[in-house]
Amino acid sequence: MTPNLAIIIEGKKFMWDGRVFDTREQSVQQAQAYRKDNFETQTVEQDGKFLVYSRRVSKELVVTTT
Repeated sequence: MTPNLAIIIEGKKFMWDGRVFDTREQSVQQAQAYRKDNFETQTVEQDGKFLVYSRRVSKELVVTTT
């Protein structure tokens, strides 16, 4: 299995966390931990294994001028 490092879901880019989970429950637990840290998550099943993809959206836009 060679997971994609990034996937696009509903026009949003998610990055794989690099871990492969044997069960859906394990992947859901990891996804919940990421959501507590303000990440959006997607769990994907591939070849009988489970992958967690996440993304963080910036809530502030900081603009500096020089």
